[in-house]
Amino acid sequence: MANVRVERTDDGGFRATNGRGAEVRMGGGDEEGVFTPIELLLAAVGGCNIVTVEPLTAKRGHRLLRLAMTVSADKAEPNRLGPVTVTYDVELPSNEADEVFRAVAERVHEKYCTVSRSLSEGTEVRLELS
Repeated sequence: MANVRVERTDDGGFRATNGRGAEVRMGGGDEEGVFTPIELLLAAVGGCNIVTVEPLTAKRGHRLLRLAMTVSADKAEPNRLGPVTVTYDVELPSNEADEVFRAVAERVHEKYCTVSRSLSEGTEVRLELS
């Protein structure tokens, strides 16, 4: 089970923490040094893909020279995102590595990235008020 705690801070900002001591600050789009909730969602999509693609590609004998990505989305409605686009930026050591990377990245996108799959399949979000 995964969970995070999101709370307002003493300075009026917001932060999310996990049980391992990690913290990320968030706020509105006009505040410096923080992520918006939408940016965190996009980071989750990118993070889920990249932390899965990298070891699987390396395990197949191809350490990528550069592995980065941009994740973007526009709002389709004021309170709903349109399609999320993941664009890889890689430097490959060989043509064989290109084939392996592409196969792994597609498989991760289609089957193994929990975040992307949850968004694609419309995971239910429940509200509990205590």
